[in-house]
Amino acid sequence: MSIGLLGDIHILKSTESRSISAENPTGAPGAGGREPSLLGPGRKGHPQITLAEGSITALADVDGPGMITHIWCTVPESTRDADFVIRNLIIRMYWDDESSPSVEVPLGDFFCCGFGARCTISSVPVVVAPVGGFNCYWPMPFRKRARITVENHHPGEVKGFFYSIDYTVNNVFDDQAACFHAQWRRTVAVAKGIDHVILDGITGRGQYVGTYLAWAALGRYWWGEGEMKFFIDDDRDYPTICGTGVEDYFGGAWCYWEPDPDHPDNKELSRVATYSTPFLGYPFHSQSTTHPIAHYAMETVPSHGLYRWHLPDPISFRTRLKVSIQAIGHDGHRLFERSDDIASTAYWYQSEPHTPFPVSPDIDLLRPR
Repeated sequence: MSIGLLGDIHILKSTESRSISAENPTGAPGAGGREPSLLGPGRKGHPQITLAEGSITALADVDGPGMITHIWCTVPESTRDADFVIRNLIIRMYWDDESSPSVEVPLGDFFCCGFGARCTISSVPVVVAPVGGFNCYWPMPFRKRARITVENHHPGEVKGFFYSIDYTVNNVFDDQAACFHAQWRRTVAVAKGIDHVILDGITGRGQYVGTYLAWAALGRYWWGEGEMKFFIDDDRDYPTICGTGVEDYFGGAWCYWEPDPDHPDNKELSRVATYSTPFLGYPFHSQSTTHPIAHYAMETVPSHGLYRWHLPDPISFRTRLKVSIQAIGHDGHRLFERSDDIASTAYWYQSEPHTPFPVSPDIDLLRPR
């Protein structure tokens, strides 16, 4: 699968470029930026929308064939007494008149910012630029129709939702062009010895392309000894692909623990190292956060945000796929089963129709620990 890095940028195509925003909600040609402001016509008259409490707002509804090539959005931080906005907004995407969404993920988690907290991401398909500019470059083909909505579970309206959705029309697809999917799941407290399920019930042909985890460690000691498992096609009791540990799957090693550069011989000053690279990263680690409005510290459990993109190494399946991860720790002497809070987002492509997702998450499941 092409990742769109310059490869054929010099080849002229028959597609036509379009863009949807608050100022041009239909993406019609020559219809952008018409609304007036105090500066006059076509001078940033309507750059944002307000999301009413409990509302489902259509961001895009366009006819195909076409391909969504880039999504950008940003939202304000939370109000004083509310949870963070980006965990309380659910983004959904529907392809070709389907009734069940192919994408259903809290907005922040979709852009690798779980826990309702923003962090900088510098990867190929997802970029989060300072301070909270959410960008997505996953190619999203559709043959007949593309529909994108956002649902506001936040306690109150969300003012200042800015967005743009760039896409092409008149694309030509063959039978090999699969549709983009993403699904969010959360296990608030993993039962000891029971794996957290990232994805299950997936039938048909496709390829798995990415994982994001928002992992809250609920107990002491190292939390990341669990194995990532991919049950492909006829696998039942044991998977075809089984990793060696959480930090290993996300490209790190040795608990992400590095010496303090100013005191390399003092192990007591060692610290957790975070990173963000084109295909994998551990960009978020926090044991506390500061409320953006009230500016007071809020205690949280140790929180870890990690992503991996299988762009050079997509995981192919022909009939079935299940993905899970173990919650296993180490106390310096031996392994032990953990009971942590794990939220996951799976990203994959498959031919339609897809199996309907589990029931949509309610507000209690969205609330960061």
